[in-house]
Amino acid sequence: MKEIVLDTETTGISVKEGHRIVEIGCIELDNLVPTKNKFHFYLNPERKVSEKAFEIHGYTDEFLSKQKKFNEIVDEFLEFINGKKLIIHNADFDIGHLNNELSLSGKNKISNKIIDTLVLAREKFPGSSISLDALCKRFRIDNSKRNKHTALIDCDLLAKVYINLIDQKEPSFNLVDRNDPVDMEDALINKKTISYSKKVIKPTVEELKKHKEYISKNLKKNYY
Repeated sequence: MKEIVLDTETTGISVKEGHRIVEIGCIELDNLVPTKNKFHFYLNPERKVSEKAFEIHGYTDEFLSKQKKFNEIVDEFLEFINGKKLIIHNADFDIGHLNNELSLSGKNKISNKIIDTLVLAREKFPGSSISLDALCKRFRIDNSKRNKHTALIDCDLLAKVYINLIDQKEPSFNLVDRNDPVDMEDALINKKTISYSKKVIKPTVEELKKHKEYISKNLKKNYY
């Protein structure tokens, strides 16, 4: 089953105040394993970034003015997410902004099934902090690269958080003896089964006799 982990960055919080998307990032999961398929664009919002938003992601008006506009990448975006479940942290925010951009581009609203990890976290850890950083800390996920909010880094972290939230372990692989001549990569990727056997060596009657004599001779009785 393929899913899309999605995140956006914007010029500000409210769509009603005319704020727009400045970055969109998506990572595809196939049975909870990230694939090589990613979707990522910085976008020209055609307006200034608010001071608060700039503090969060650090994208300047000058940098964004040189990027593509949403209506230039909208078809590629819709094709990428088509028919796939969307995994989003605080989905109301991202979907609200995406639907606004789609409306401005003359497209229909998003109809994909959506899983909001914020809701999952709130149900699982009531009363606890459920920000992405807090969940990374709870699940011991390294978020040291997250100096600023960026869509792809946040998607990567959210994918790991999502797997933990739904109590799924990471994919298991058959372990291979590194001294075995079988190719490691081939065994892991193709999941070949490597059989093992243990050789049990039983002592002879003579060895048992000598062992008993040694114990009697060298160990004191109070050891028994």
